[in-house]
Amino acid sequence: MKQLTLFAIAVIFIVGCKKSEDKNTQVQQPNILWIVTEDISPTLSFYGDNTAKTPNLDRLANEAVVYKNAFAVVGVCGPSRSSIITGMHPTSLGTMHMRTGKDVFSWGKRAYEKTSIQDLEQNPVPQYAAVIPEQVKCFTEYLRADGYYCTNNQKTDYQFAAPITSWDENNGKAHWRNRPKNKPFFSVFNFGLTHESRLWKHQDSTQTVNPNKVSVPPYLPDNKATRKTIARHYSNVELMDAQVGEIIKQLKEDGLYDKTIIFFYSDHGGPLPRQKREILDSGLKVPLLVKGINGEKGKNNALVSFVDLAPTILSLAGLKPPNYMEGKAFIGEFKGDDRTYVYGSSDRFDEFTDRIRSVRDKRFLYLKNYHPELSKYKDVGYRKNIPMMAKFLELNKENKLTKQQQIWFQTKTSEELYDCKNDPYNLINLAENKEYESTLTRMRNALVDFQKDKTDFGAIPESELIEKMWPNFEQPKTAKVTFNQKGKKVELNSTTKGASIAYIISEKSNKKFNYNSNWQVYTKPLQIDKGKYVYAIAERIGFKESKITSKIIE
Repeated sequence: MKQLTLFAIAVIFIVGCKKSEDKNTQVQQPNILWIVTEDISPTLSFYGDNTAKTPNLDRLANEAVVYKNAFAVVGVCGPSRSSIITGMHPTSLGTMHMRTGKDVFSWGKRAYEKTSIQDLEQNPVPQYAAVIPEQVKCFTEYLRADGYYCTNNQKTDYQFAAPITSWDENNGKAHWRNRPKNKPFFSVFNFGLTHESRLWKHQDSTQTVNPNKVSVPPYLPDNKATRKTIARHYSNVELMDAQVGEIIKQLKEDGLYDKTIIFFYSDHGGPLPRQKREILDSGLKVPLLVKGINGEKGKNNALVSFVDLAPTILSLAGLKPPNYMEGKAFIGEFKGDDRTYVYGSSDRFDEFTDRIRSVRDKRFLYLKNYHPELSKYKDVGYRKNIPMMAKFLELNKENKLTKQQQIWFQTKTSEELYDCKNDPYNLINLAENKEYESTLTRMRNALVDFQKDKTDFGAIPESELIEKMWPNFEQPKTAKVTFNQKGKKVELNSTTKGASIAYIISEKSNKKFNYNSNWQVYTKPLQIDKGKYVYAIAERIGFKESKITSKIIE
């Protein structure tokens, strides 16, 4: 069968994400700003927790819609961020294991270790880039193709290297201020001050929150070590709030505040033990607010999943989300129906492999454990850096924990069901309670329905999955771009299915391009004047990018 050319793919690309606009009306596209923090549950004042003082977020929340039922799809950053950038569940992409590879930009090679099959069998944490389904793109590529200037400052962590077509700028200096005049922007700023690692990296820094005044959730032991760690987290939240204030200040200085839709959210739940990496509300429930440009504000109870973020941004930009996306827009021109359920997953975290799937409605949380023989607790080495963990594990070893605190260390059951309204900490498993049998059946069936007609890549042993993605553990390569000139028009093609093409038109020969050069997204034949040069590069997500090819227009 003849391979599909990139030109044909580009046509599909444009049609599949067509802008809805009356022929006689030019719609003004809004600017969109994402302020993204890390490792925070909804423990902020606008959710009822006044422990941390966050005046900047408070002011923003007063002018925004605050979503009370927003959920990440995984309780850790890499898989969660892969869903955010694609609008797909990690289990549908093959990005569900944390983590697959180093998140480093490179030019000409990826920062994934060259590893033999023998090494792979012995190494529980292999380094590879997930090769995702060929039709799936980073949603920012659609925005760029429609005229948006897209910047990311700076974290990606998608489980694959960000393709060159995904951002106009993707570095520590990326900013909407660098865009061409009058271009709408989509800008992301990622703040790492609240990350789990800051619990120990900042442990000797001044704490602005009193350990004696924090609340200790019942699943954690109430002692000096725990309180100090919790106070450190809230102190980090206050530091993060100052960063939010600086970004808002810059937006107002530029006269853009009232013309920009602002999102604030965390990439998953809190950093404390039995929070991060968990498929419970403590790991998946997140803060989310949206400050629009139409004055709408207040509380919203709708269920929102992170797979909904990508289609929502496209919807706000007036672009119809591609049909392959599993998420649905919750605001904007292409808003979908309200959700009945959101879904979560839990697979490998660092050196420990498991498989759990979840279904959440507005009240109940259902878990399906595929390995009920395993403990709920995973002895992840990275987490043991948290200052309170040593004392926590010591108390468990000495049998000095309460019944609620011991639950985390128990062996799992095949199913779990929690009433999140009456049991917000998910401590009382109702799966064997006859009074909830109909609810259990409904939630179980919801998971079965969700899994119909789709592949759950988590069901495939990771070694087999890697072999499918990287045969013989060699990263596949994207075919180079070829040129087909017809008069002044030039078609760009790559024979690699699913590849995207970026290009630069230059007045003269230039061999000094790098990742941050002014690469544009190719969507249709280019009209180029005689004597100019066109440079092109192709890349499919998970593949090594092609070599740069060039042509002088005759």
